[in-house]
Amino acid sequence: MSDKVYELIIIGGGPAGYNAAERASEAGLSVLLAEGRALGGVCLNEGCIPTKTLLYSAKIFDYAKHSAEYGVKFDGASIDHSFVVDRKDRVVKTLTGGVAAAMRAHGVEVVSEFAEILGRSAEGFEIAAGGKKYTGRRLLVCTGSSPALPPIPGLRESVASGFGLTNREVLGLKEAPKRLCVIGGGVIGMEMASYFNSIGTEVTVLEMLDHIGGPTDGEIAKILKRNYEKRGVNFMLGAKVTAVGSSSVTCEYEGKSVEVGCDKVLIAIGRRANSAGFGLEKLGVLCERGAVVTDGRGRTNVAGVWAAGDVNGRSMLAHTAYREGEAAVRDMLGIRDEVDYDAIPSVIYTNPEVASVGLTAEAAKARGLDVIEKSVTMKMSGRYLAENEKGDGIVKLVVGREHRELLGVHMIGGYASEIIYGCAVMVARKMRLSDIEKCVFPHPTVCEVVREACFSIK
Repeated sequence: MSDKVYELIIIGGGPAGYNAAERASEAGLSVLLAEGRALGGVCLNEGCIPTKTLLYSAKIFDYAKHSAEYGVKFDGASIDHSFVVDRKDRVVKTLTGGVAAAMRAHGVEVVSEFAEILGRSAEGFEIAAGGKKYTGRRLLVCTGSSPALPPIPGLRESVASGFGLTNREVLGLKEAPKRLCVIGGGVIGMEMASYFNSIGTEVTVLEMLDHIGGPTDGEIAKILKRNYEKRGVNFMLGAKVTAVGSSSVTCEYEGKSVEVGCDKVLIAIGRRANSAGFGLEKLGVLCERGAVVTDGRGRTNVAGVWAAGDVNGRSMLAHTAYREGEAAVRDMLGIRDEVDYDAIPSVIYTNPEVASVGLTAEAAKARGLDVIEKSVTMKMSGRYLAENEKGDGIVKLVVGREHRELLGVHMIGGYASEIIYGCAVMVARKMRLSDIEKCVFPHPTVCEVVREACFSIK
């Protein structure tokens, strides 16, 4: 057993964990970080970063295929999927190596082993990792999430055989399937449908709801679906998957049992918090529906124990995890800081991109708020029109009727992922339209359309 008592032990080295470790170390705390797989978590290794690496290659290929529309003519554009995957691996290796270097630079002790909570002693919280015991005065749980695998007949067997894929396996495919069935039309499902559709795979998306994009604004979800239907993606909405075989997926669709043949099936139904199997119950930490219950500062019901990232199930996004870890560390230091969950942006990195922050009109009305909803075309931006002559992107604002404060922004179109952060600041500060109208946006840029949308509300 280590004789040292750490001021903070962090379990999990994903975005919440490694970023919190940096912040805590900068504040002078001695930190131990235990990670049983790879530093960077799902985000760097099998989520955000590798997915965006693939999608960027697909975007370049899309540009090449349609370059003649912009006066650029050449023959023979092709894409090498295996090369794209190898490049993805290089990018991931570079970034995970950067996280390891950052931990060393900040003096964070990293234990590359899975941790188990043993309990609590007079000195603090005790964990075991790699055959050794460690003690910390505080504990931050950042164990992330895993793909949800519901009890659909044949589904788990399909994953075991290699026919079924989660986000982890699909990113490692060296050969693109000719036919891909995607179960789930949310963020992961749509991004992978986008990539494989671009490189020539026949894609079918099965979604149990009557829309894609999860909580995405309904009008924007319809525009996204329309764009991908034009590209050849087949959508089956309201489809309930009943079985997964060895070469097909069976679902109930429009009152019939339908069998969808495919070479691979991607299971993108959602994710579940990793809250079991490492001893949280020994401390009496409260969980609901498998997720650790936390407040806006990351505190659990047990004094001295915080949780951040996907494990709390509040907003399973890497940038939320960063922010939650920071809020938790500040709370440990006696600095009041709470996460504003109404001002967290989300992005679907399809082509066109979808981005949103704040409330939809429906969500605002459910809270009893009286709002104005206004959509404007992205073509109000000269740059958007110059680069997307046939585009159908929009920006939608949700504004409080009485005070004209910005409550939500939802958009689909080029650069949406890079514009939405500014909108998040506006929503977080509850800026009024009159304040935004006084801001100077650079011209010509796509982001100008946000300002124009403010002026359009009378």
